[in-house]
Amino acid sequence: GGPTISIFQKPPGVIQLGGSTTICCSCQRDNGHVVLYKNGHQLHTLELNGSSAEFSISNATQQDAGAYSCHYLDGDAVLARSDTLEILVQEFHLPEPVLSVLPGHEVAAGADVVFRCTIAHPKAGCLLYLEGQVKSFPFLSKEQDYSLFHVRKGDEGRYSCQCFTRDVLFKWSAVSKTLDLVVR
Repeated sequence: GGPTISIFQKPPGVIQLGGSTTICCSCQRDNGHVVLYKNGHQLHTLELNGSSAEFSISNATQQDAGAYSCHYLDGDAVLARSDTLEILVQEFHLPEPVLSVLPGHEVAAGADVVFRCTIAHPKAGCLLYLEGQVKSFPFLSKEQDYSLFHVRKGDEGRYSCQCFTRDVLFKWSAVSKTLDLVVR
């Protein structure tokens, strides 16, 4: 097959109004161009650097929210299109959650791991993120943990969580400090 291109946000999660993030487009090629699109409109073109191109958003406003995707071009030919990455920009009204992992951040392959996102709010739900992935893990209510069974090398990475409430409007927390999971 031809090349594929993936898109992800670093750090993942809803961006704080006035905050910053980086949109990463990653391809298995090391030459050519990456074009960043937002809501179907071309925004920026970058040369591939290594196998990735990074687009920064700083001092984020509502205008930065939208559906982003990357196209990989060689000359004028589009060789690959990424999935769509939804970027949200919100004010943060909730306390920062704390992410913990049991039995610990270093585990043997095949072990079961439990992630817990703790926040000082009675009705908040939380999302668990893994850096480099477009999608978050399933939604967690306050009393739920997220379990990974029989972990393998592919589950390694930098995890974080972010919480929200669904009153009249969504209210968001900051993203937790990251936690690196290492699988031996």
